[in-house]
Amino acid sequence: MTEFVFRSQSYLKTLDAVVTGIGEDGGISLDRTIFYAASGGQPNDTGRIIAGDRIVPVVNVVHPEGDKTRIAHLPAAESPAMSVGDRVTLELDWDKRHRLMRMHTALHLLSVVFPFPVTGGSIGEDKGRLDFDMPEVPENLAELEAKLNAMAAGNHAVSEEWITDDEMAANPGLIKTMKVKPPIGQGRVRLIRIGDVDLQPCGGTHVANTSEIGPLKLGKIEKKGAQNRRVALLFA
Repeated sequence: MTEFVFRSQSYLKTLDAVVTGIGEDGGISLDRTIFYAASGGQPNDTGRIIAGDRIVPVVNVVHPEGDKTRIAHLPAAESPAMSVGDRVTLELDWDKRHRLMRMHTALHLLSVVFPFPVTGGSIGEDKGRLDFDMPEVPENLAELEAKLNAMAAGNHAVSEEWITDDEMAANPGLIKTMKVKPPIGQGRVRLIRIGDVDLQPCGGTHVANTSEIGPLKLGKIEKKGAQNRRVALLFA
């Protein structure tokens, strides 16, 4: 198993770690990491793994074989070799990570402003989107955009907490996503709380306060089915 340090310390830009395995595809496993593996609509982090004069650019980060308890860091082609037991330092591409944190938190707020079941989503550095089971597009979009920005500027603390699998099963109303369910079976589920505004299961990285998000604007709203509407969100 890998210790997911990014969950509790999402602002760490560097971290010391130990190589615990090398996959057939060259993927580097570590005892702990600050690199987020692509999942839940959030892209993977990028950066570097450094051991002395060996610098390995990390171009992809994945859960090998779908195992959500492990993370593999895929190196750029022709990178220096790493070995099990190597003591390394991780360096994150911080600007990319922080923009993804801002957008991910903003999308949680979007799910509050549009109180419909979420059918999909994607997080980008400059643009994100959520798909909603929403029969019609609301007429008061300017009002909703103003409400979204008021929440973002509202200085709401963002924090994590954990509940057991049984508690999660007893509170299905916490789940907003229709197609992506929180990981059950590991004993506990992580929740992200945004002040008194929102609480939902999430494994991604977030800013510590909504004031870091910055101004937002609603983008294009597309029809993606009989009742499915895709709502784009951009940094203003």
